[in-house]
Amino acid sequence: MTKRKMNFFVLLCYFIVIVFLVYIFSTYIFNSPRNAGAATEKRLIAHFPWAIWETFLYVHILTGAIALIIGPLQFLNQSRKNIQFHRTLGKIYVISIFISVPEGVYLAFYATGGIGSTFGFLLLDIIWFYTTFTALKRIKERDIIGHQEWMLRSYAATFVFVTFRLFMPIFVFAIGLGFKVGFPFAILTSIAVNLSIAEWYLRKKRKTIAGINPQSLHS
Repeated sequence: MTKRKMNFFVLLCYFIVIVFLVYIFSTYIFNSPRNAGAATEKRLIAHFPWAIWETFLYVHILTGAIALIIGPLQFLNQSRKNIQFHRTLGKIYVISIFISVPEGVYLAFYATGGIGSTFGFLLLDIIWFYTTFTALKRIKERDIIGHQEWMLRSYAATFVFVTFRLFMPIFVFAIGLGFKVGFPFAILTSIAVNLSIAEWYLRKKRKTIAGINPQSLHS
């Protein structure tokens, strides 16, 4: 990807992320999450653990927001050239995800849509942790290419929190599947789409590099 295309990609990511975070913060932070539409089922549960659930939700949102904001910046060449800056942001990104995943696991068991949504979010948490951990492992092994590839996969998993919000109203309301079916479908579709785009880009990048350096095909 050329420098201009990468800069455009990063700007587009930030535009989408900012719009998403404004929506999330206005729904769950500035207003009570108990009044959110996704909490409708929870309000019907007697003795629901609101205090614990809200605490986990706030931590999950804040740490997830940090990962969403830092991610695109790490793909810029300007960030990679400043090694100390890149490493510091990378550490914050990884720590944010490692904190957010346990919160996500807890929240998954109270997810709107029931067992299907629980499965979807748990799968996402596993993928999110695994891709981030593998990216961290690769850089400790000084495998820079492997690190970059797994970081892209990690951010694809991070970005599911955005794309899920785009697919959810389509499946739940537009198609009319309802929360029980639409919510799980939106989660799984978001995971599949994001990771597929990441893999498509990585394959395209490898072919480009191989075309520039044909010997790499035999290495």
